[in-house]
Amino acid sequence: MEPLVSIITVNFNQTEVTISLLESLREISYKNIEVFVVDNASRENPYSQIKSLFPEVNIILSKENLGFAGGNNLAIEKARGKYMMFLNNDTEVKQGFLEPLVETMENDSTVGICSSKLIFYSHPDTIQYAGSSPLHPIKIQSFAYGYGQKDSEKYNQTIETSLAHGAAMLVRTDAINKAGKMPEEYFLYYEEIDWCERIKKEGYKIMFVPGSIVLHKESISIGKQSYIQVYYKTRNRILLARKWRTDSDKIYSLAYLMATVFRDLFKYISQGKNKLAKASWNAFWWNVQN
Repeated sequence: MEPLVSIITVNFNQTEVTISLLESLREISYKNIEVFVVDNASRENPYSQIKSLFPEVNIILSKENLGFAGGNNLAIEKARGKYMMFLNNDTEVKQGFLEPLVETMENDSTVGICSSKLIFYSHPDTIQYAGSSPLHPIKIQSFAYGYGQKDSEKYNQTIETSLAHGAAMLVRTDAINKAGKMPEEYFLYYEEIDWCERIKKEGYKIMFVPGSIVLHKESISIGKQSYIQVYYKTRNRILLARKWRTDSDKIYSLAYLMATVFRDLFKYISQGKNKLAKASWNAFWWNVQN
């Protein structure tokens, strides 16, 4: 019998986008699932709209915006699956996307996370993610293999990889029980990297499974920077270095990241982007205070 899979997504002011994901999930060939939608205190309560269309879906309403990790953690507390499938609400799935992930998990109990192949929704022949490089020891950056490349046989091998992509990943519930739920201190960006490192520390592997295809509506081009984006990406990159680097690597990494902050400060000020300059400074100062 197919093991139960709990599918979890978080909604924040994007009910129509979430509904499109739920419509694609209704067509999948894997049937032993339960679906959770966590609403992160959207401006308009989506409960009645989603429930009228998808009565089978479990809806959790948060009283406040808990961020990506906090929202997912509300569902983790209620989910019953042997595996938990985390999907960004701006994804749509292929009909058979779940079977290859579950099969990989069932065949190897040391696999803690399986990541799908991500394809750009607006460019259905172009890869967003086909596995990941390790996190750079100093720069605290990684890059997705295949990013921006045409999908091809080259990216069709199931391989162990360093980091999963948070937009579509199947996680073993036993691994969550050992490593803990998603780290909520990040709020936005980098939380899945921290989680991957924690799960690997418990002895689990991360696999890229190309037979599982998920379409991601994230733009292929870099969007306009915002205060929130600059603040959390800067803040959390430094936080990640503080948590996961030790000894000389930690010193070099924090020195490099501090230099990056001041470089960005001068760049934003010279461009008249005072709001982004403030975001960089506030991100740096948050780490000083915490």
